[in-house]
Amino acid sequence: MSILLNKDSKVLVQGITGRSGLFHTQQCRDYGARIVAGVTPGKGGVHIEGIPVFNTVEEAVHYTGANVSMIFVPPPAAADAILEAADAGLELAVCITEGIPVRDMVLARRILDGKKMRLVGPNCPGVITPGACKVGIMPGYIHMPGKIGVVSRSGTLTYEAVKQLTEVGLGQSTCVGIGGDPIIGMKFIDVLALFNEDPKTEAVFMIGEIGGGAEEEAARWIRDNMKKPVAAFIAGVTAPPGRRMGHAGAIITGGKGRAEDKIRVLTECGVHVAPSPTRMGATMLAALQK
Repeated sequence: MSILLNKDSKVLVQGITGRSGLFHTQQCRDYGARIVAGVTPGKGGVHIEGIPVFNTVEEAVHYTGANVSMIFVPPPAAADAILEAADAGLELAVCITEGIPVRDMVLARRILDGKKMRLVGPNCPGVITPGACKVGIMPGYIHMPGKIGVVSRSGTLTYEAVKQLTEVGLGQSTCVGIGGDPIIGMKFIDVLALFNEDPKTEAVFMIGEIGGGAEEEAARWIRDNMKKPVAAFIAGVTAPPGRRMGHAGAIITGGKGRAEDKIRVLTECGVHVAPSPTRMGATMLAALQK
């Protein structure tokens, strides 16, 4: 059993009729995900690539037993799509959508605090349990079943870390891209806690970046709670203050959120930090050896 996904997960896709939604739905199904439904208001009753489409998430859950949602709904309606998934009783929603208004996510995040559903994202690459299930936009072929959990704010760097872990023979248990927006669902600590109790995960690789204080919070949690080795990489060492780099949340403001501060705190808390993105796999090996 994976921490979030397994081969028995039943996935519905909100926004399946869009070009991006349909393309990645097909990619996930080809990888092995059980895509049981699509949801697009006004398109209920049709089939796309053999997948039944419903008008509402509640209806899709009722008829298919879906327990996971992959969301490709455009930004103006994406927060409402997240809440619709939560109201339908789903266990997990993975929101790929980029550019959701911060105000919408502030309101949605407050409402989600009273729901059972876990949210990954928005603005994330998704979740994959190698060899079992993929819900997201990551390239499946670079992943290999293994013992390293991966949690990351950066999609592209996640792919690089995964490739390196595969090349050094470690593989991955589950990879979670938590997203790079200022307001997200699951945070580093939420995923680390799941990996900490997962018998299939022997160590964790964490990828952070400039902006906010999530990495420092995670470092202190690791120091006080983590039972397994953790290695990390922090992107943005050369980023200038006040300029957003890549993600909406990746910005140094008020002298806070600098890469060097995050690296210092992680190191002080016992995390092995890779000196460059080319050394992520080697740093994970070193952490395991110690």
